[in-house]
Amino acid sequence: MMFVLGVVVFALGIAVSIALHEAGHMWTAQKLGMKVRRYYIGFGPRVFSFRRGETEYGLKAVPAGGFCDIAGMTALDELAPDEVDRAMYRQKTWKRLVVMSGGIAMNFLLGILLVYGLAATAGLPNTDNRAVVGSVGCAAPGQDGPPDYTPAECSGPGPAEQAGIEPGDVIVAVDGQPVETFGDLVRATQPLSGTVPFTVQRDDETLTVPVTVQQVQRWVYESDAPDAEPVSRTVGAIGVGAEPSVIEYTPLTAIPATFDFTGYLAVRTAEALVSLPSKVADLWTAVTGGERSIDTPVSVVGASVIGGQFAERGIWVSFVLLLAQLNFFLGAFNLLPLLPLDGGHMAVAIYERIRNWVRGLRGLPVGPPVDYMKLLPLTYVAVVVGGAFMVLTLTADIVNPIQLF
Repeated sequence: MMFVLGVVVFALGIAVSIALHEAGHMWTAQKLGMKVRRYYIGFGPRVFSFRRGETEYGLKAVPAGGFCDIAGMTALDELAPDEVDRAMYRQKTWKRLVVMSGGIAMNFLLGILLVYGLAATAGLPNTDNRAVVGSVGCAAPGQDGPPDYTPAECSGPGPAEQAGIEPGDVIVAVDGQPVETFGDLVRATQPLSGTVPFTVQRDDETLTVPVTVQQVQRWVYESDAPDAEPVSRTVGAIGVGAEPSVIEYTPLTAIPATFDFTGYLAVRTAEALVSLPSKVADLWTAVTGGERSIDTPVSVVGASVIGGQFAERGIWVSFVLLLAQLNFFLGAFNLLPLLPLDGGHMAVAIYERIRNWVRGLRGLPVGPPVDYMKLLPLTYVAVVVGGAFMVLTLTADIVNPIQLF
């Protein structure tokens, strides 16, 4: 039941994101004096509509997008007499750019608000993958077996604390072997015994700290195979804990944390955009019966299913972050300078402005609007390629959906 509810709620979140994207275009166009003829959510047969002022608002049967019909978006549009002077293509460049970026800005704003709401209430995932010391203390001499693997009780300072290692230190090497993550630190420490040098970064200072590694009992994996079982072994430990996986904030400290985390998501989004073409082969493998990798692109259907999986297990932090990242991706994708995306129309407006500036330097009059008919072949290519990719992704989500758990 919770899975179905999660799917429905996530799908509604996507619908709201699309509605706000189109509303961003509509509101900016109306404020800047352009005429918005229609604002619809969905495609296909009309479910209902109503008119308020000069704009028709409505809902269509297929909840797979939406559109905002602005008079004179291109010079190809047929205009009524009262629309000629208000046609979008006849407006100043900055006005056209504001309107076309209005939808993108709404997606980015919604993503930031989702991240802030999460930061101020439940906290944000710790994105620092370095071997940062979160706590120091005793090293438990033993560990219970399955299913809990609870460490035995202990007291007093542990080897790392006795050696002077402090919370906030970053361990960058163990016995001269570089480590990048906390997992690397654990794996590098377990085979050791005796006194070993640990290289630590503390603020701007690099220290070499001799630590006497303690021998303890732990359940460890000796193989990376998916079906591997943990076994009891005597290994080395120094009594340090990692930083929490989720960091909590107050409503005030959540503000800078939100922008830091948004920057992190921006990098991940850019990487996802760059890697899209390389994922076609992985999607085809998934469609034809191969294994579906969790890093392959997903459609609206696939994203909603993943949202349902998070909801089913009560992982609401990941649920909200997935919706936030989807908004960042939607905004970034629309920035691509390809028609019919928003970025394509923005590129046309910028081109016309630069062209007219150059013509002005040469003493020539302002040139005519860009002939969109000449751009139609490129537009058709973008539509066909993008449509084929969407169909492939949707097919993969139906026949071989991503299963996180």
